Amino acid sequence: MITQIRLWTVEEYHRMIDVGILNTEDKVELLEGRIIKMTPQRPPHAGTTQRASDYLKEQLKNQAHVRMQLPITLSTSEPEPDIAVVRIDPNGYGDRHPNANDILLLIEVAYTTLNIDRQEKAPIYAKANIADYWILDVIERCVYIFRNPTPSGYQAEMILTADRAISPLAFPTIEIPFSQLFLP
Repeated sequence: MITQIRLWTVEEYHRMIDVGILNTEDKVELLEGRIIKMTPQRPPHAGTTQRASDYLKEQLKNQAHVRMQLPITLSTSEPEPDIAVVRIDPNGYGDRHPNANDILLLIEVAYTTLNIDRQEKAPIYAKANIADYWILDVIERCVYIFRNPTPSGYQAEMILTADRAISPLAFPTIEIPFSQLFLP
């Protein structure tokens, strides 16, 4: 006999939140229909996330919203990426979470989660057609850049060191030095 796994829809996940089955203390996210416990943050992860978010907010002021550790809604997932650069919404996303059409850049910060960010989240983001996905590897001080999404995964992956810089696809005139994203 094969064990059957029950996958949840985004709507069912929202209902569980609405009726109190899930709450903020649960620290979970929905990935491909599975409710997954999020990894606790260590100081290097939290500090890098804050520094990168602050820098991007400064660089992209009045061009995009920079959201830190807030949900995005995809077809079968509702992850909480460390940083989501999204289109400016006149309602400030007060009536919905950003969806794939709103996302200009996603960034995950990896201190203990590099395999999850590369092997589980990257395919989800590619399937959702997120054009630009970065992973800041805190331990190795390098950045994984994923581009050219297809339903079966990203077709382009680059690994750049912290002394390099790159322009986000949505902002080709803005060069982001990775040294500004990592802690000194």
